[in-house]
Amino acid sequence: MRKWKEILLEQLSPDAPRLTINDATILYDEADINDLMHVSLARRKIQVPGNGVTYLVDRNINYTNICTINCQFCSFYRPPGHPEVYTQTFDEISQRISELENIGGSRILMQGGVNPELGLDWYLDLISNIRKKHPTISLDCFSPIEIEGIADVCGMSTLEVLVQLADAGMHGLPGGGAEMLVDDVRLDISPKKGSADNWLRVMSEAQELGLTTSATNVFGFGETNNHRVLHMDRIRIMQDNALSLGRVGFTSFVAWPVQLENNSFGKRNRGRNRIELGAGPVEYLRHISVSRLFFDNIDHIQASWPTMGLGVAQMAILAGADDAGSTMMEENVVSASGTKKILAKEEELQNSIIRSGFSPVKRDSDYNHLETLLLEKRDLVAAVPIQN
Repeated sequence: MRKWKEILLEQLSPDAPRLTINDATILYDEADINDLMHVSLARRKIQVPGNGVTYLVDRNINYTNICTINCQFCSFYRPPGHPEVYTQTFDEISQRISELENIGGSRILMQGGVNPELGLDWYLDLISNIRKKHPTISLDCFSPIEIEGIADVCGMSTLEVLVQLADAGMHGLPGGGAEMLVDDVRLDISPKKGSADNWLRVMSEAQELGLTTSATNVFGFGETNNHRVLHMDRIRIMQDNALSLGRVGFTSFVAWPVQLENNSFGKRNRGRNRIELGAGPVEYLRHISVSRLFFDNIDHIQASWPTMGLGVAQMAILAGADDAGSTMMEENVVSASGTKKILAKEEELQNSIIRSGFSPVKRDSDYNHLETLLLEKRDLVAAVPIQN
């Protein structure tokens, strides 16, 4: 069996061989975290040259919490008829977007549940309404499972639904709902979500239409490190195919550990699961490092500050991430499971990047660089020690 030091040494070369599933698993299982982060940062500088680390000023909008999928780890959803259900009005959503415009934002990421009460016309009217009132804001809306839900309600194919949403002004399809694209894990934690092939198919259809897409990964369900690498492999294979067809494919890879602290609905939050599931900072940094080395065909690896905190996100930049995420302004899905900090000011993200030794660069949803005004308050984020 190959040694992890041999594998890492190969990856330092500009023309390093593609990391295999087996080699990536060895690195995940065995590599010294400091050596792994060092090589991943070197790889990032080859793949994404320069000293800039990007960030996005945007807002998350969770337009409804009604959902019939009942993921076992989700604390956000409420089943139809529950007293706590909500669906925001168009005016409420527009007001949230106006608040984003007031701070110089460029994108909304809008996701909710699979709501059987909403037909395609509701979604088309929503997108058209937003596009008229907020023409400069990019609309990255609805995860693949939501697209499947809309298709089921209206009796159409997912491609037909995507075509109509794109025509109405939708800019991109967020990567939510991927979790683990390994059916042994996926169908255990979210049996109603369907196979990994469904998520990949809807994403491929979105890419065919030129919609902006990102790949995501939620880990820490008790799966093995090899499962995590297999998830990455499904994404890498799809990216190879997209690039071969002349498409942009996935703009980025974003991963975070499952959060279960306040999970009152999910069956996963029983007994010792509060302790044994999820992932700590060192395990998260290992995941970021391996993903940077594995994805030779996806340039942008994002640090996840909402789940790990800004201090650990700083360290993720030193583990190969080249993007510090976004301001979000609000977040209701992950935060329902226990995350305390759900928004970051632009200067906080800039400060985190600077403390990592890099230069902050404001971007849009497509990773185009925007004019960046450096803000003050360098004392907002202190370095945080990493603990197991």
